[in-house]
Amino acid sequence: MEIALLLATKITELILVVLMGYALVKFKLLNSKDSYPLSIIGLYIISPAVMINAFQIDYSPQLLRGLLLSVGMAVFLHILLIGTGALVKRLFKLDPIEHAASIYSNSGNLIIPLVVTLFGPQWVIYATCFIVVQVFLFWTHCRILLCGEGNLSLKTIFTNVNILSIVIGVSLFALQIKLPTMLTNTLSTVGSFIGPNAMLIAGMLIASIPLRSLFSSKRIYLVSALRLILIPLCLMAVIKLCGFSGWVENGETIVMISFLATISPAAATVTQMALVFGKNANKASSIYGVTTLLCVFTMPLIIALYQLI
Repeated sequence: MEIALLLATKITELILVVLMGYALVKFKLLNSKDSYPLSIIGLYIISPAVMINAFQIDYSPQLLRGLLLSVGMAVFLHILLIGTGALVKRLFKLDPIEHAASIYSNSGNLIIPLVVTLFGPQWVIYATCFIVVQVFLFWTHCRILLCGEGNLSLKTIFTNVNILSIVIGVSLFALQIKLPTMLTNTLSTVGSFIGPNAMLIAGMLIASIPLRSLFSSKRIYLVSALRLILIPLCLMAVIKLCGFSGWVENGETIVMISFLATISPAAATVTQMALVFGKNANKASSIYGVTTLLCVFTMPLIIALYQLI
């Protein structure tokens, strides 16, 4: 229960940043279109900084076993998410934005600050494993969902700065190459903006949408229910049945971090990508905004249930 309460407190803090972004636009200090450069910064500078810096850690056999479990969990959970997403798309006739929002969670922008608060900074590496898998899928599967298969090529994938940052980070870890302290401090400082930057963007985009249309859309509540309740409950059942927690030392915490990443709101990256690629950014930000507000209640309840079972 303590974890659930800490979770609710930290999520509330991040939502206050959303309200700051909302206020910037409503008080005419900025307009919603000014969120575009912030999206570029988030996708191409902040996210790569987080990826590279997360792997600047010392090797140990225990760490390696934990990382293997974490990566395995990330791949397994994303297979389940994509499969479940395909099913609910057919059942509820979801459009591309709704489909992507139901599959992809805000694992980077929200989970890293939450993991630091709940478990400590030494556990961030396990959250990063989930993010690494998700980032690869963002720029492959998610981009196909939003833009169509014709907009993707192998060159596009392997020259993307986010994919390259993953390759660089993993390579540095495998070879145990340590970057200069000044550089790692810089990456850490830039990476610390991952949560606030995404929340500011969401608030600025939400400010351009009439509140009546934001909270009266049945489709947004449908996607919110899928992302925050139905899909997490399905994943929880599978995780508990498979018994992953007993596979390695500290497995219970590692598995909980992976599960925590799947029950968060719709991904801020979906909103950022919709903005960058000229898709329905208003709808994406509406889903992101509503799921972010509702997750204050749903995430602590889901985690409390997870701990009880």
